[in-house]
Amino acid sequence: MTYTVDFVDVSTVGLESSPVAEALAGLRANEARYFRNKYDHVFTVEPADDAREAVEWVHRILAEEREIVIASRPLEATAFQVENIRMAYVFYESGLSINVMYTVDDPKKRAVGFKLSEGMEVPEELASRFKFARQKSKLAGTIRGSYFVVKNEY
Repeated sequence: MTYTVDFVDVSTVGLESSPVAEALAGLRANEARYFRNKYDHVFTVEPADDAREAVEWVHRILAEEREIVIASRPLEATAFQVENIRMAYVFYESGLSINVMYTVDDPKKRAVGFKLSEGMEVPEELASRFKFARQKSKLAGTIRGSYFVVKNEY
């Protein structure tokens, strides 16, 4: 079932099994607010089992670009396009959020982003490969993030 993410009244719907559900819900709401304000896009998610195509696309890029396999269980995902940018998000039980920003007409503007919910440890599969910068969010507290540039076609 599709869930429209509300960034005014933040809810843990779909994320309840996460040990950092409140922070992950804030992170998800932060993304929803960004897309609403920048692109007037309504951010919706669905259970990962119902969004297999999006989850598989993200996992394929991680595996082929950097040989990364995420250990945590995906809870929710979404895929959509705004302007010339194809986007996909996967929210994991650990509190990790991964997004792929893939411009359809400019191979130089493609990246995978990682965001860590407040209160979670850096996942082992990312710890030795990435440094995480901190940013403050009214909805999500302190978010730690990192990224890498996508080099191949997907």
